Formats: sequence, structure tokens, C-alpha cells
Amino acid sequence: MNQSAGKRLSKEQVHKKEKEQQLCPVYKKCGGCQLLHMEYKRQLDWKREQVSSLLKPFGKLEGITGMENPAHYRHKVHAVFGRDTRGNAISGVYKEGTHIIVPVDTCLLENEKADAIIKTIRGLLKSFKIKIYDEDTGYGLLRHVLVRVGYETGQIMVVLVLRSPVMPSKNNFVKALRKEHPEITTVVVNVNDRKTSMVLGTKEQVIYGPGYIEDKLCGLTFKISPRSFYQVNPSQTEKLYRKAVEYAELSGKEVVLDTYCGTGTIGMIAAVKAKEVIGVELNKDAVRDAVAGAKKNQIANIRFYQADAGEFMTDMALIGRNVDVVFMDPPRQGSSQAFLDAVVKLKPKKVVYISCNPETLARDMEYLSGKGYRMERGRGIDMFPFTVHVETCVLLSKLKSAQHIEVKIELDEMDLTKAESKATYAEIKAYVLEKHGLKVSQLYIAQVKRKHGIIERVNYNVGEGKAKVPQVPMEKEKAIEDALRYFQMI
Repeated sequence: MNQSAGKRLSKEQVHKKEKEQQLCPVYKKCGGCQLLHMEYKRQLDWKREQVSSLLKPFGKLEGITGMENPAHYRHKVHAVFGRDTRGNAISGVYKEGTHIIVPVDTCLLENEKADAIIKTIRGLLKSFKIKIYDEDTGYGLLRHVLVRVGYETGQIMVVLVLRSPVMPSKNNFVKALRKEHPEITTVVVNVNDRKTSMVLGTKEQVIYGPGYIEDKLCGLTFKISPRSFYQVNPSQTEKLYRKAVEYAELSGKEVVLDTYCGTGTIGMIAAVKAKEVIGVELNKDAVRDAVAGAKKNQIANIRFYQADAGEFMTDMALIGRNVDVVFMDPPRQGSSQAFLDAVVKLKPKKVVYISCNPETLARDMEYLSGKGYRMERGRGIDMFPFTVHVETCVLLSKLKSAQHIEVKIELDEMDLTKAESKATYAEIKAYVLEKHGLKVSQLYIAQVKRKHGIIERVNYNVGEGKAKVPQVPMEKEKAIEDALRYFQMI
């Protein structure tokens, strides 16, 4: 009986390996699909258990939302280019933890059209005499190809990452590529001439089309540039963002702060139900796309600022600006101590935390729980089928204990005027830069505010009177006054 059972198990193992091989021939080499051996329902159960276990000290997970069709969901596809031992051009992914290229033609996770485009590009290299970049020698031209596909619009952007901006016969190359794939709407050359593991460089040249694509999410249109952040799984992103806005329970009276806002997707979706939304993002390309998106969607109650979100919140807290809801969607490593400190200082009534790493989510929730916040709701969203990764949306609310006494302090009772509470220094700086093209310092803003009777708590950079304090130039003074009028501070 035992021998028979052993034979049956062996057959099951063989069948399992054959099935994995059919789904992905490089399953064991790539390392991208850690859960390919599991049926999809088992994957969801495993992820739910992982997240539930980590969040158990803080609250109960409502469940996990999976995909109806969990294949080819990645609408942003990246391929690294190289040569095999015979000198043939190859494209694919790095083997996990190495810089060894695993050749990939088709992938269970990736958009099929994107895979086909990358394969075509590889086939065109020889006829156009485009040499592949060699990491060891630093010679060659083509390093990577990035393809982004609009989920709703079908628009396609191809980004060719080159060592040099000089590409031979680029117009003919685009014609040949579009002959095979006429649905391509734009082609961009991105220049990365550094010896780095970073894929994209900072310089770009549009060689076909507008240099961006648009996609629709939750009924809104978003502009996507080569370097701007946009979730790779749009169908699940809709479910995630709708859940986040649901958790916020917006009534039309709230001031919402969207941190790590990227191209402003969450903020714009929330703006439909909020009084005012402020988006903060450090990436200037993403901010540019966010501003364009707000105009495109005719959303008037949202503004975007290029700034560090933690510093921005600290600034808001210092001048007494109130925020009802903070959306936070940090990178995989979670939020920094400084960022969480800023959230606590700002004292929003609700924090909606979107996490792509349940371990750092649990770590950050432990900190926020110790600062008077409690988990009210939570749900997993499977954004990355066949991998160990999972997105989680959690609502935290500010506790009001029976012993806590709220004291209402009017702004004019403090050393802070109502005018001063209208806008932060970061908002004023951003307005002046956007409208007048001028960079102004906090010192200059403080000088103009004092001139107009707006009380300052801190006399910035005055020192002990020994050093001469630079005075605001007339051109910048006029620009700052324009900003103060815009924010109804004078």
C-alpha cells in the first residue's frame, strides 16, 4: 500500500511539474511567480491568512478581493536586453537576486501585446545595426525596453532606454515597429548613461506621438508619462481605490490630504466626494501629470504640490491647518518615522493606509496605535496574482477617550492669524513657481507676510542682529503678494 501511495504521489508530482512548465517554461529560473504551483483560490486563502495574522493585534481583516481572470494583468512591462553565450540578442528579466538575464518571450503575468512588441523590437535590432549595451564594458546602445498599455483606452507607449541619445535611423525604426504594431501611439527615447541598476534615466526625447498615454480609472482620465507612477494592474486598482474612498466616508465637507499621490489617482477620485483635496508628491513628472489630469477631468477642488509629504504635513500642523482624512500609499519599505510623526502632528480624524507590504503595514500600525489611532476596517486586494505580494487597505480613526477633553481654541486667540492659516509655505512657494517661474525662500515669504500684518511665530534667519539679513527683491515681493491674494490672506 505504501509503495502504491508512493507511486501515485510521484505521478502527481510529475503532473504538477508538467502543468507548471506549460504555464511558464522559466518558472524556477525567473523567481517572479512564487505561487504558480498553487491553485488561485489557495493563493487567495494563503494571502488572507498572512495579512490577517500580521494585523490581528490591531483588528480583523474583512477578507480579500481576488481577480476573475488572474492572468496577463501587468500593463507595465519591462524587459532587459543582453546577449547569450553565442552572441544572440536576448530579452527578459533578471534572475532573482542576480544580473543574469532569463530570456522571456511570453509571461503569464504580462500584457500579451506588450510581450509581442518587445519580441518584435528584439528582431529589428540586427537590421538596424543597434548594438545591445554591455554592463561589463559599458559599450552598446540599447539597455531596456518599457511598454505601458492603457487598460481602458488601449493606447500603447514604448520607451527605449539607451546609453546615448543618438539612435541610428530612429524614424525608420519607428515605422518598422508600427508596421507590425500600428496600435502603438507613442515612442520615447530615455537616456540612461550611468552605470546603475536603475532602469530609467532623467533625459527623454519623444520620437513619435505625444510622449505619453492616457487611461481611464473609476470614470476619470489619467495621463501616464514614462517615469510617472501608475498601478500595473488597473482592474484591481479600481477596486482598491473605490474601497479606500469608501473607508474615508466622505460627505462633501472634508479636507483630504493625498500623500505619496503620484499622478493624483486617489485624490481625484476622492475629490468628487470631498470639499477640498491636496495632493503631495516628490516626483515632479508625476505632479505635472497630476495637474494635467485635474484639468482634463475638470476637477476644481484639488491642488497638487511637489514636496516631501512629511515636511508638508509638519508645515500644515505648525500653522494650524486642519485635515479630516489622510490617504497614504507608501512604497514597499513603508513609511519613515519622520512621516508618521508628521501624521500624528497633523491629527487627522481618519487615516486610510494603502499598503503593498503587510509586514511594514503592521510595523507602522503599531506606531500609530501607540499615538491614539485604532484600526476600524481592513481588506486585502490581490493586485499581484501568482506572487507573494498583496495590497491591503486599512482605515484608522483617531481615538476619543472618555477622559479626553476637547478645548476649542480660536485662531485669533493664538499667535497665529486667520490669514496665516490659509496656506502653508510650501503651497505659496509652489504657486509662485507655477505662475511666475520664480523660486522664493521661506524667509522672503515671512518678510512679505509681516509687511502685511500677518503675525509670524518664528523670525526666520534673523539671528542676533550681527549678520545682515537678505531682503526680498521687488519682483519676488510682487509674486508673493499675488500668492497671498490668491489664498485670500491679504
